[in-house]
Amino acid sequence: MTGAVHRRTAMVRGLPPAFWWIWLSILVNWIGGFAGPMLALSLTAGRGYSASSAGLVLSSIGLGGIIGTFLGGASADRIGRRPTMVAAHVWTAVSMALLGLSEDPWAVALAALAMGIGATAVRPAMQASLTDLVRPQDRQRAFSLNYWALNAGGAVSAVLAGLMVTHGYTLIFLADACATLLCAVVVLVKVPETRPPHAPKTPGAPHATTTTPPPPTVPVHRDLPFMVFVLMTTVFAAVFQQGTSTLPVVMSGEGHSPQMYSLVSAVNGLMVVLLQIPLTRLASRRSRPLVLLAGGVLVGWGFGLTALAGSMGMFALTVVIWTVGEILQAPAGIAVTADRAPAHQRGRYQGMYGGAWSIAAFLAPACGGWVLDRWGQTTLWTGCAVLGTTAGIGCALITARHTSFRTGVTNAVRDGSGTPLPHSSPAPGRGIATEGSTP
Repeated sequence: MTGAVHRRTAMVRGLPPAFWWIWLSILVNWIGGFAGPMLALSLTAGRGYSASSAGLVLSSIGLGGIIGTFLGGASADRIGRRPTMVAAHVWTAVSMALLGLSEDPWAVALAALAMGIGATAVRPAMQASLTDLVRPQDRQRAFSLNYWALNAGGAVSAVLAGLMVTHGYTLIFLADACATLLCAVVVLVKVPETRPPHAPKTPGAPHATTTTPPPPTVPVHRDLPFMVFVLMTTVFAAVFQQGTSTLPVVMSGEGHSPQMYSLVSAVNGLMVVLLQIPLTRLASRRSRPLVLLAGGVLVGWGFGLTALAGSMGMFALTVVIWTVGEILQAPAGIAVTADRAPAHQRGRYQGMYGGAWSIAAFLAPACGGWVLDRWGQTTLWTGCAVLGTTAGIGCALITARHTSFRTGVTNAVRDGSGTPLPHSSPAPGRGIATEGSTP
């Protein structure tokens, strides 16, 4: 028992107070994410939308997500992490309320697009802030704790949404908006601005700090090794998205009810809550390339084995396999991005990485459905196995070849003179006051 307590303590030790306020905001945001589990039903059962019309609204959210990730990343670097997070939370809350109150189809679609922008704009700013706060060697652990909060909150919100829906769908959207506003308040009051000061070199003061714009650097889209990593992540995410798009269709075709799919899907969230922390401890003793390889292979072949599934038990087993891959890859991918990014481009890098997931969320359901309709589920799941393995190998090779993907020292992205850009984070407990910000 003492050993277990010691391991849990070690998991949370050494992280600065500001990290825990961001962690709390994530937990609150996802516990209050009541609208997510009920969005499709609110459109079909609540407003009489057809399945195709509801799909267009959901696609509007996905399109907004693509815009939001890049917009949030650029804003985090230009304006600051804290104002971007606060503005995105407020924007999302207002959009969520309008989505629940709107009746006209055009208004619903616009509100859905706006909600997608706000909900994803906060993520690169939050991840950039955490990168600023946490030491490189602690980042994968920190992002794992955040991923745990996200999934634990999502599990709670799904239960609460089921209880609240008896009072109408509008209440769900308004309650979600209130929870999102609470997140904005937490960030505004408790989270300091963490954007590092820029330090351009001048003849008289080579190390002077100032708030002037940074020196010219290679834009994120011209960092070729990182863009290859983003491409491989998009492939990985496209496979992962089949769990919420084509998997329920396949299970229905096998004669399983929507309730059975819900139970199988719940295995995913339950496993993340139970296994995220112990698997993170295990992964911390392995190299990141190996962790990313394992994540891709497990997700790919977890879905690949779905071709053999027919019973509830077999479907649940496949979910167990690809969930382990998800647990390994998700925090490692964010940590890799954090270590690759120069200090003043952390928002843009996290936005680009988040864009991989947003693009996959937008395109993967349609592509998976097309393959399923045209060639059948065997081809679909075999393709998932191949693509997942390819993504795992690709991520492993690119991170193994370039030191900056795994050490927190950026070597490939340089300023105009060819000098490596500084990449450092304040030590836990030091706070951000040393960077000229007020808590």
